[in-house]
Amino acid sequence: MRARELGRKSVVVGDRVSLVGDTSGAAGALARIVRIAERRSVLRRTADDDETTAEGRLERVVVANADQLVIVNALADPPPRTGFIDRCLVAAYDAGIEPLLCLTKADLAGPEQVLGYYAELELPYVLIRPDSDLDALRALLAGRVSVLVGHSGVGKSTLVNRLVPDASRAVGTVSAIGRGRHTSTSAVALRLPAVGADGDPGWIVDTPGVRSFGLAHVSAESLLHGFSDLVEATVDCPPNCPHTAEAADCALDAWVAAGRADPRRLASYRRLLASRSGEGDPREPERNPGDPLAGS
Repeated sequence: MRARELGRKSVVVGDRVSLVGDTSGAAGALARIVRIAERRSVLRRTADDDETTAEGRLERVVVANADQLVIVNALADPPPRTGFIDRCLVAAYDAGIEPLLCLTKADLAGPEQVLGYYAELELPYVLIRPDSDLDALRALLAGRVSVLVGHSGVGKSTLVNRLVPDASRAVGTVSAIGRGRHTSTSAVALRLPAVGADGDPGWIVDTPGVRSFGLAHVSAESLLHGFSDLVEATVDCPPNCPHTAEAADCALDAWVAAGRADPRRLASYRRLLASRSGEGDPREPERNPGDPLAGS
């Protein structure tokens, strides 16, 4: 129960709270939340990128007090979507949370194209196969609160069930058109099983599969935080440069032309800028011509 004094202030997964009442955890025990501690990090998303729309103004807190955002993306069935990963990176950096790229279904396709796209970022990653052990992933989760985010059908629930065998998260199938079916319906925090006697194994927060990750809550300036490979170029931009393709003397084009960044990265950044102005739809796949990785 939540104390009436808290008013409309919502309690989300990951919140640290103060309780009164029976805190034994026994069947039938009743306790009441009377205080929500200050959050050290807040991961947010919106349904739309444009804050002038109702969906863009509706801000959802995904999880509080997370240390790490695990971006789960399949290498095949469904194909990888770097546009979605880019959005998650922006949200993670904006929230002050460290990102970790988790590439599933590595038995079906290699990671070279995805990793090449992020080569300049030195983004930490793990590869997951159905028969692989999860020791490397467990080591990266240990002692942390990690929130798992991904499209439906990428194997997130299967991964959670392997990490926490008692979780019994529902597992779905991928449809014939390559889209996953929603299986998780609410965010759930799960304590990772202890492995040996060494320290805190950590917590994971499993979230429902999402079709988009709106960024209306992130300022246009802060969008660049998810594109650290482009930041240095903006030093040579004129004052108040909007960094769009139409902007006169924007240094980003010359930076990419000189081979200092992947042109797909610049295209992705500019798509995000355009969607903030209502020129794009974050709910639809975004692709560059000839680029099999650019879906969002």
